[in-house]
Amino acid sequence: MTGQAIDLGGTTALVTGAGSGIGAATAAELARAGGRVVLVGRRAGRLEQVRERIAAGGGTAFTLPWDIGRGDDAEDLVAAAAALAGDDVSVLVHAAGNQVRKPATDMTLDDWDSVTGLHLRAAFALSRAVARPLIAAGRPGAVLYVGSLTSARAGLAGTVAYGAAKSGLLGLMRTLAVEWAVHGIRVNTVAVGFVATEMTRDIDGTPARQALVSRAPLGRPGTPEDIARAAAFLSSGYASFITGECLTVDGGWSVA
Repeated sequence: MTGQAIDLGGTTALVTGAGSGIGAATAAELARAGGRVVLVGRRAGRLEQVRERIAAGGGTAFTLPWDIGRGDDAEDLVAAAAALAGDDVSVLVHAAGNQVRKPATDMTLDDWDSVTGLHLRAAFALSRAVARPLIAAGRPGAVLYVGSLTSARAGLAGTVAYGAAKSGLLGLMRTLAVEWAVHGIRVNTVAVGFVATEMTRDIDGTPARQALVSRAPLGRPGTPEDIARAAAFLSSGYASFITGECLTVDGGWSVA
């Protein structure tokens, strides 16, 4: 880099899970870089709070309350986002997530479908819905998935559906990166280490949390902003020659 700020001016970004945590921080970072950001999530009040913070910082954001669930209405969602922003979505960040912590023998198929549907099925449906108008118009774009150490490096007991879904994102990423490179659409993943968010609050104060944090050489949990900065980089022109890549942001956990 040359010291210049990341510039996403002229782009419309759709961020799922934008009401809190990594999604909210990423939306704010993309807006700070000049992007018009469409905030997608289930809780309208949370989205509005994020929009207000972005607006107070001089950014542009729109709220689009939507339960992306299994992604069956992804085409409608992306069309609605484009209508709000006045331009086709050219950056997708799929940060929405959920978790069911159970031993594999107790995991129901409904649990499995809930987790894999949101993390993996919706990722494909949204990516396809974003890519179609870009390909038709001959415009480039960027797709980014928020993955996990369970995508490729770790298996954590009690998270079988989550681990399978996050691992599946890498296969999805690699295939789409190859298929869509000719259209100038890049597809990448951020593999996230332990980040203190609402989704990890259920293990606060437990030995499991202490073990996750203490293993990282940097000696602290990640913050949503740590991930957001990596997401902004991969969504920008600074990463114009990066596709099909999984960038690990984990404080050194995976090499310790």
